[in-house]
Amino acid sequence: MMMGFLFSLLMMIPLSFFLDFWFIQFVWLLLSVLFIFNFSFNGVVMYLSMDLGVDLLSYVLVLLSFWICSLMVMASEKVYSGNNWYGLFLFTVFLLMISLFLTFSSLNLFIFYVFFEVSLIPTLFLIIGWGYQPERLQAGIYLLFYTLFASLPMMISLFFCFKMFGSLNFFFLRELESLLMYLLINFVFFIKIPMFFVHLWLPKAHVEAPVSGSMILAGIMLKLGGYGMMRLMIMFTSIGIKINLFFISLSLLGGMYISLVCLRQSDMKSLIAYSSVSHMGLVLSGIMTLNYWGLSGSLAMMVAHGLCSSGLFCLANISYERLMSRSLYVNKGMINMIPSLSLMWFLLISSNMAAPPSLNLLGEIMLINSILGFSGLNMFFLMFISFFSAVYSLFLYSFSQHGMVYSGCYSFFSCSVREYLLLIMHWLPLNLLVLGSGFMTLWI
Repeated sequence: MMMGFLFSLLMMIPLSFFLDFWFIQFVWLLLSVLFIFNFSFNGVVMYLSMDLGVDLLSYVLVLLSFWICSLMVMASEKVYSGNNWYGLFLFTVFLLMISLFLTFSSLNLFIFYVFFEVSLIPTLFLIIGWGYQPERLQAGIYLLFYTLFASLPMMISLFFCFKMFGSLNFFFLRELESLLMYLLINFVFFIKIPMFFVHLWLPKAHVEAPVSGSMILAGIMLKLGGYGMMRLMIMFTSIGIKINLFFISLSLLGGMYISLVCLRQSDMKSLIAYSSVSHMGLVLSGIMTLNYWGLSGSLAMMVAHGLCSSGLFCLANISYERLMSRSLYVNKGMINMIPSLSLMWFLLISSNMAAPPSLNLLGEIMLINSILGFSGLNMFFLMFISFFSAVYSLFLYSFSQHGMVYSGCYSFFSCSVREYLLLIMHWLPLNLLVLGSGFMTLWI
């Protein structure tokens, strides 16, 4: 079944140059729905074929990849209407989807590593090829070198693991007592999540990327780091108990600082990108606690953040397409212009600040339980992160929706059905998944 999905994706690559743009998008959405029918209900690896297989953790993230990639195509109508190499654009998105599919469903550590790195290349092409500002080259270099800096040490450490265990299959990984191996293997995941101090590539890449690049970065690429740590922390349980508190403290302190940084942003995209660092700091801390609540909460938070952050980038792009600026000083009084879009801003921003019934709330409750269980002293940081999360979310909403309409805005056009559908397809799963939230805890 896994190979069947892989072949169907490969078959669509040449078709992307000949078939209609929207037909490809429809087929992609169809693939997402077909994948839902093969739901994996627990931690048992299903559909084994050619070193590929899915348990619940892999399944959820592969499904999220399908969904976000489909919505990326839907959001990129400007690429199609402007005839901006849309065949090549679809080809790049297909390559990205295949690399993500193989990363999440691989059962071999080396194949996981190879496709983890391969997924970087199409993302780089998206930013450099379809970004709309001169700094996109610098952003692409940031993205590339931050990740590559830590990837060579990880590759060498994988060879060492093969020498130690005789196999790189996830099932045969055993305990390692080495601090050096802990750092070499996990540092690439710290950069990808990203952890505070190695996060600077993320706001840069987000701000310069086209809407599709921002969606895939926020929706899936950050989750690669979390997925890798969830899979490999089994090797570092004894050393993790001694050293993880350092990384938890750093992430939570960083999350608090980044929340304050969000309050000083005038660029909407930059604000949403920095909020991602704050949220993923919680995810990193949850995984580092090495307990049941933390790992389940991290998965819930990763899925919630993938949908919510991607939807917010779509909203920022819809505003940008109308006013040709992402500045909060220009994007004002939008509730007077498009009140129905203002409703979508409200719904997605309320989810971003973990209001019920969003999946973000479930993830945050589980993560707060887990991190406090690890050390009660973390309460101080968690309190500030939760408070400032609400503050910068309200700041973004009130600044963009209220106030005097920008006087230089002489003409305006309202939203299309496609844009409302795009936003609803982010918001509905985000709030309906709470009803099936038990599945987030079944993979361990």
